Parts: sequence; structure tokens; C-alpha cells
Amino acid sequence: MLRFFAAIIGLVFIAAAGFGLAGSVYSLATEETKESAVEVLHKHPEHLELASNGLFGKVDEREAQRGFQVYQQVCANCHSLTHVAFRDLKKIGYTDAEVKKIAADWSNKAPTFDPKTGERGDRPNTPADKFPTVYYPGQGNPPDLSLITKARHDGAAYVYSLLTGYREMTEKEMKEHPDAKTPDGLYFNPYFANLNLAMPPPLMDGAVTYADGTKSTVKQNAKDVAAFLVWAAEPELGQRHGMGVMVIVFLLVATVFAYFAYLNIWRNVKH
Repeated sequence: MLRFFAAIIGLVFIAAAGFGLAGSVYSLATEETKESAVEVLHKHPEHLELASNGLFGKVDEREAQRGFQVYQQVCANCHSLTHVAFRDLKKIGYTDAEVKKIAADWSNKAPTFDPKTGERGDRPNTPADKFPTVYYPGQGNPPDLSLITKARHDGAAYVYSLLTGYREMTEKEMKEHPDAKTPDGLYFNPYFANLNLAMPPPLMDGAVTYADGTKSTVKQNAKDVAAFLVWAAEPELGQRHGMGVMVIVFLLVATVFAYFAYLNIWRNVKH
């Protein structure tokens, strides 16, 4: 008798658990899930056409030099470029004299350390030095830009879209996503991962005077600095693409010769 009642009670518990599970599954299946503000407002980078794109792409020296001007006059105050040496600028068309002057005039000096006295100091940069690190003691450091186009998906397009994507949220967006209001001290940008970032809009029309006379606009500045950062992340990009094309051509020719050799060797053999 006890076993009978125990079985009945067990069945009741199983039935209750089953009904509860079925109800939960039904609720999850029928409940409308509201998309978060990030899911709705975040945008993927716009396509950016650069000379370095594609299998045969190579860095446009004039474009990269304009981009270096943007970095030098706008970005270098906050962002380091520690994997690039001043002398590397010769690869985008600067002369030895120009590189020497750029290094000597750079605002952040090269750190020095005297092992005998333990004293630290600084000295003017030389072409052999890498771009000095920018420090913000106690406040953290903004991202180093040396490899930013490799570290972000659609790197160059991401840089361009981010720099040109600052705007205010619309009334409709605020009404639909009141929890996404931009906090004080931050700036709304739909191309940034969480929509708000601490960096204020760094570019404005005419802020950079190009040496080659190109009209300076926000979009032009953003495109040029993106091109420069593509080069900074991979200074040998053009050579690598050229070598890759040569290897592909060699393999194709070798395949043709191998095929004709196969026909010649096995022409009188049944197989």
C-alpha cells in the first residue's frame, strides 16, 4: 500500500514538473523579446575605398602622407604609435632630411635613463627612434594606433566610420530607448561598440592644412588617416601583395609545365 501511495505522489510531482516546464517553454517561444539599444542603433562600418584594398592594392604615398599630417596634428596628442619608427616614414615618400626634422620637432621626447646615477630624462628624437608613448598618469591610456586597423574588424572602414559618425541621438531614438541616453562626458557614436565613447569628435573641416593643397574636410581627413594607419599596421603591404602575385603566377606556370611533362612521360603508357 505504501508503495502505491509513493508511486502516486511521484507521478503527481512529475506531472507538476512537466506542466511547469511546458509552461516555461511556451512562454519563451511566444514572448516577444525587445531588442536592446545596442542591437538596434549600432552600425557596421561603411565601405571605404582605398588604394591598398584588394589583391593588387598598394599604399598611395600622397594619401598616406596626408594621413600622417592628420595623425601628427590631431591624433598624436592622445594616441601613441609605438610600433613605428620615424625612419619608416621614408617608405611613404619622406626624405632623410624631412624625417630628421619630424623626429627632432616631435613634441614628446625620447626617454633616457642613466644607469650610473639612476636619473631619468629625455632627449630629442632621432630617425631611429620609435614614436614616443603618450602617457596619461592615473587616467589610463587611449588605444595605441599602430595596429588598430588589424585589431578591429574592417579596420580602415571602422576608423573612417568612427571618425565621421559622431551625432546626437534623435528624439525617436531617445523615446524608443530612454536607457541609452548618452551620459555626461561621453559622446554618442553608432559605430562604437557600446554607442558612447569618451573621445570627443577630433576632426573638423579645415583643422588640418594639407601640404599638397587638398581641401581639408572631416571625411577627407578620416579617409587619409585611415589609409595612413593601414600602412602603419603593415608597412610592407605593397611588397607582400606583389610577392603574392608573383608566387601565384609561378605556381600557374609550374602547373602548366608539370601537366605537359605528365603527357610527355606517359604518352605511350596505358593507364
